[in-house]
Amino acid sequence: MDPVARVTRGAGTPGKAAEMTEKIVLKPGSLYLRNRTPRVSSTAGITLFTIVLAVLSNVQITPAVEVFTNSFLVKMRQPAETFVADSVAARNGFVNLGPVLGSKTEYHFVHRALPHARTKRSVPHTRRLKVDPMVHTAVQQSGFKRVKRGYKSLSIEQLVPLQEMKNSGSQDPTDPYFQYQWYLKNTGQNGGKPKLDLNVEAAWAQGVTGKNVTTAIMDDGVDYMHLDLKYNYNAKASYDFSSNDPYPYPRYTDDWFNSHGTRCAGEVAAARDNGVCGVGVAYDSKIAGIRMLDQPYMTDLIEANSMGHEPNLIDIYSASWGPTDDGKTVDGPRNATMRAIVRGVNEGRNGLGNIYVWASGDGGEEDDCNCDGYAASMWTVSINSAINDGQNAHYDESCSSTLASTFSNGAKDPNTGVATTDLYGKCTTTHSGTSAAAPEAAGVFALALEANPQLTWRDIQHLTVLTSKRNSLFDAKGRFHWTMNGVGLEFNHLFGYGVLDAGSMVALAKRWKTVPPRYHCEAGSVLNMQEVPSDRSILLKIKTDACAGTDYAVNYLEHVQAVITVNATRRGDVELFLTSPMGTRSMILSRRVNDDDHRDGFTKWPFMTTHTWGEYPQGTWLLEVSFSSKVPQHGWIKEWTLMLHGTREPPYTGLPAADPHSKLAIVKKAHEERSTGI
Repeated sequence: MDPVARVTRGAGTPGKAAEMTEKIVLKPGSLYLRNRTPRVSSTAGITLFTIVLAVLSNVQITPAVEVFTNSFLVKMRQPAETFVADSVAARNGFVNLGPVLGSKTEYHFVHRALPHARTKRSVPHTRRLKVDPMVHTAVQQSGFKRVKRGYKSLSIEQLVPLQEMKNSGSQDPTDPYFQYQWYLKNTGQNGGKPKLDLNVEAAWAQGVTGKNVTTAIMDDGVDYMHLDLKYNYNAKASYDFSSNDPYPYPRYTDDWFNSHGTRCAGEVAAARDNGVCGVGVAYDSKIAGIRMLDQPYMTDLIEANSMGHEPNLIDIYSASWGPTDDGKTVDGPRNATMRAIVRGVNEGRNGLGNIYVWASGDGGEEDDCNCDGYAASMWTVSINSAINDGQNAHYDESCSSTLASTFSNGAKDPNTGVATTDLYGKCTTTHSGTSAAAPEAAGVFALALEANPQLTWRDIQHLTVLTSKRNSLFDAKGRFHWTMNGVGLEFNHLFGYGVLDAGSMVALAKRWKTVPPRYHCEAGSVLNMQEVPSDRSILLKIKTDACAGTDYAVNYLEHVQAVITVNATRRGDVELFLTSPMGTRSMILSRRVNDDDHRDGFTKWPFMTTHTWGEYPQGTWLLEVSFSSKVPQHGWIKEWTLMLHGTREPPYTGLPAADPHSKLAIVKKAHEERSTGI
């Protein structure tokens, strides 16, 4: 059972920056809230806002065989310096790997004599730590699986002969692989649709190339000696949490299994005009390597320390991995990892907040990325992919938490994947999966941060919604169509708000006004257990004023969460739809044919939607629960709590819309009409 963490911060003093103070209350099986008033700070910045962490509470994450590692989370009775923790570890036969998230009370101990993974708890070792007078608690870390998205076992690829490459113009990068980088400049090569790309040249033309921005690639290592990466490598911001040293170099294997991080790094920051491979989206930005995927089992502490590593040196964290994409796993970040993410968005980048970019998942139509607690988090930007003719890729998952899309591979030619750096100083044209999509988004966000270094993590999400384009994206099977929400924003269940447009994002970032403080509202709950029959849906209602008249009223939505407890004879046949008072219907859970669970169900799982962005939340919300199955099923919905997250004030006041037909203009008009009662 994982505890629940919920965090709330006060709004601060108007006109001044508020330094974040938060308290995370952890208690199994319940949602707890603590309000704290922030300390007023003279530090330049924005007024910080109320924030809630409504996450995996007692979700049953039950592996077939429970695994325990040789890592322990040790909490001291009182704050202790690292040398004291070293001494405590040594006298008990452990090694101290360092503090957890900069804490002076929590430390990461390992016992070298224990195997990295075993099926029994190490009770004597835990007991020995607990009886130490300096130790308050000691918890052996369980191990779990995390998988790379888009990895395929490949033989060593041959370099494409450079003489076959021709660049289209003198202003284009001269890098030999640039013509294969159709996602940067799509001229219709290899059956692609012309101009279906990230529009990066429009950003570069504005003199923006990612300078002074660092993106961390959290993966299996980065070949920082690669000629296309070495001069953009930020060693100070890098670390190897798999081997516990400052050198996150990949471990070479015959099947190139650990090429994943190097490929992702090249997408972001491969150098320009150096005659090697291609060019990165933000080719003057820096990359940090965080090696954390190359061990038999992941632990909460490895994830937490990776996501909390150097939050004031790193701007963006890019993750192209997650729980197993098998269509039956329901999993997400544990306790310490959630604390790391919350700390990052609240304190990282000197209070502006780190940007966490996540690949939405490669489970295809048999999976739903709202069952992935990383991609479905409010604090991450979940990115899906499209191929070079605008279709979704066959491995793309769909869900209501996806914010936008970039690109993965070509439709017809296996060599029209993402061209990027590879191991052994080589290049590849076959990188693919949503693994390839997330680093492209990280590169676009790096461009935006150079254009405006004062952007907050929420500003990046607003810019993503307002500047992403429908372009030519479409669902190849005709399941999901483009839909307009209540304030005129177009979204798609596969692609979110569309494909990222670097040129438009940079242009708007340059004149951006920081969005108002963010609040949360627990809008209501349905707690009486109701049966879900096999032959029809049931409809639950919550009528809310969105906390009007309180200090945490929400009038303009960002994220909406439906925190739900439901059990069924077959979990994979349950479908959930959430409809807003303005009529926007989000599928927050789709059928997953591989999910045969009949025991665990969902327990306080926060299903999230971005489809109601900008809408007004006051009124009646509807939750539709049904089965999609040819075989009779039955179940029970035990709880539904509606969480609203957004602003009290209109988010775009004072931000002029240059184009009357832009998304910004459309939403501003809708908000102005509401405020004037038209």
